[in-house]
Amino acid sequence: MKLIIYLMIFYLVPATAAPQHSNINQENGLGISGYDPVTYFTLGRAVEGKRSLSEVHAGVTYYFSSQESRELFKKDPAKYLPAYGGWCAYAMANGDKVKIDPETFKIIDGKLYLFYNFYFNNTLTKWNKDEVNLKNQADQHWSRINR
Repeated sequence: MKLIIYLMIFYLVPATAAPQHSNINQENGLGISGYDPVTYFTLGRAVEGKRSLSEVHAGVTYYFSSQESRELFKKDPAKYLPAYGGWCAYAMANGDKVKIDPETFKIIDGKLYLFYNFYFNNTLTKWNKDEVNLKNQADQHWSRINR
């Protein structure tokens, strides 16, 4: 009986299905709220992606604004994925996972950092006041959280 159940699961679950990573900021499996992770680097701004141009990485779906962006991502996802799983970098300095505004970001040493910016609370401005210390704290918390 166990063999039959195993075989049913093996053949019915697609091979490309990947479990969603609980440390990645996502909503319904969608990363960066549907924004293109590549354009932060190539255009220097946040651009909404298109559902028709998507790619799944580590169980999370990312949208892209162009086929070129999608291809760049496929070649080197780690280069374009946001730091701290896409959670607010400022909040991560306290070990907290807080949602982000995908249009509030900063690239530091070739890595994308995203920030909370709602209700008159832009955490990027706070981050900029003490970036070195906050980044060190966030790195420490993220290494503990993302084991």
